[in-house]
Amino acid sequence: MNLIIDQGNSFTKIGIFLDKELIFTDIFKQLEVENLESLFGTYPVSAVILSSVVNPEKSVIEYLRKKTKKFILLDEHTPLPIENLYKTPETLGKDRIAACVGAHFFKPNADLLVIDAGTAVTYDVVNAQNQYIGGNISPGLEMRRKALHTFTQKLPLIEMKDAVPMLGATTEEAILAGIVNGLTYEMEGYISALSAAYPGLSVFLTGGDAFYFEKKIKSSTFASQNLLLVGLNRILNFRCQKKA
Repeated sequence: MNLIIDQGNSFTKIGIFLDKELIFTDIFKQLEVENLESLFGTYPVSAVILSSVVNPEKSVIEYLRKKTKKFILLDEHTPLPIENLYKTPETLGKDRIAACVGAHFFKPNADLLVIDAGTAVTYDVVNAQNQYIGGNISPGLEMRRKALHTFTQKLPLIEMKDAVPMLGATTEEAILAGIVNGLTYEMEGYISALSAAYPGLSVFLTGGDAFYFEKKIKSSTFASQNLLLVGLNRILNFRCQKKA
């Protein structure tokens, strides 16, 4: 079994895979040895990959290295099943490239757009030659909501709602409609422009706000909150196969 660890700024998401099948997921507020001991005590883990946007605790790294000989700390030198054409791979978010590998797992040899709707919204493209060619970064829904309140004197911090009008009849509605519709139109604009450049483009939607936007976007998308875990598992299996 593979243990997949995605350590973010706010929380850590883990997954247990039996070969290619995700059989268990959980979320930790902090990545600590105690959490890992429970997982290793429950599942016969034989390989681990850790992707982190922060500096993991040394005790965690030491524990993982001790528990298995197949341990990967994802960085720009880790072999990938797709070719990375990013000019500065050391600055490329590990979550971005892992999500792209996840999309490629489901649709290899195809033009792909991966939209990750989280704190920031990222738009990343993998071409039919299995090459990651780059992408863009934009403020996410929560960031836009808080920014309007933080950087103005009178605009309130609104609550999010499912029902969003085209035009707001109150200031609260105007903010809600502005940030939600604006981000929806942004996503649809990228999908439209990239579909023109890459006919037959497949669009994957992931991240914390994926399912919120799935029903708002008119274009056909494949939504999955576990796309990043799938990608990390694919990277781990790919690395283990190369070493074998």
